[in-house]
Amino acid sequence: MTNRSTRDEAVLLLRGGVSNAEVARRLAVPYGTVGSWKHGDRAKRGELPGRKPSTCPTCHGDPLDERAYSYLLGLYLGDGHIVRPKQHRAYTLAITCDDKWPGVMDSVEQAVRDVLPNNKPCRVRRTGCHDVKVYSQHLPCLFPQHGPGLKHERDVSLVPWQQTIVDAHPWGLLRGLIHADGCRIVNWATRTTNGITRRHEYPRYFLTNKSPDILRLFTATLDAVGVRWKARNRLSGSTDISIARRDSVTLLDCHIGPKH
Repeated sequence: MTNRSTRDEAVLLLRGGVSNAEVARRLAVPYGTVGSWKHGDRAKRGELPGRKPSTCPTCHGDPLDERAYSYLLGLYLGDGHIVRPKQHRAYTLAITCDDKWPGVMDSVEQAVRDVLPNNKPCRVRRTGCHDVKVYSQHLPCLFPQHGPGLKHERDVSLVPWQQTIVDAHPWGLLRGLIHADGCRIVNWATRTTNGITRRHEYPRYFLTNKSPDILRLFTATLDAVGVRWKARNRLSGSTDISIARRDSVTLLDCHIGPKH
C-alpha cells in the first residue's frame, strides 16, 4: 500500500505540471491512483468546474453563520442523524421534516444552505415526510455529538465552542428543538361561575425527548432566556417539557410561534 508521503510527492509533481502518466512512472504507482489523487487535490482547492471545497470552521477556519448554526444544531439534536454510507467518502446529514409543516421544511433547508454554503442540500421523499439531506466530509467537525447508537444512549453534551454559540443565540437552538421534537397546542378547560360554565382556552408549548443531555440543554437554555417550564416523565421513558405560563408562552410566541 502506498504511504502518505508518496501521495504528497505525487501531488507536488502534479501541481508542478507533470502529467499523470509521468507521475505514475516515476513513483511506480497505478495510473488510476494518480488520477484520483489529482482529482482530490483539485476538489480540495476548489479548482473543479462548478464545485467548491466544503466549508469547515474547524479544519479551514471558514466563517460560520452562528445564528443559523444554533438553529441547525437544535434540529440535528431533535430529528437529525449523520451517517457515512459504505463506499462513500462524505458523511450525510439528514433532518426529517413532517410534510404537514412545509414552512419548517423550508427553514431547515435554508439553515443548511447558510451553515454549509458550498454544499447543496436536497429533499428525499419518505412516507408522510421528507429528509432534508446534505453531504460533507466535515459534518463530524460541525456536530461532534455524532457517534454510534441512539442519541439518548450516548453523551451528546456540547463542546465549548458550541456552547458559546448557543449562549449568543439561544433562540435558534430552542426554535430548532421545538421544530424537531416539539409543538405549540391550544389546551382548554371549563370553569363554572355563578352557575354558568365557560370554556377557557390557553396555548402551551411542549417538547418530548428521551435524552437526558438534550433535555438538560433545552431546559438550561429556557432558564437563560427567562422561560418557566415543568417536566413530566412518561412510562415510555420520554420526558415532556411543558411551557404554559402566560408570560413564557408570549415570549416563545415572539421568537418561535406555531409550526407552519
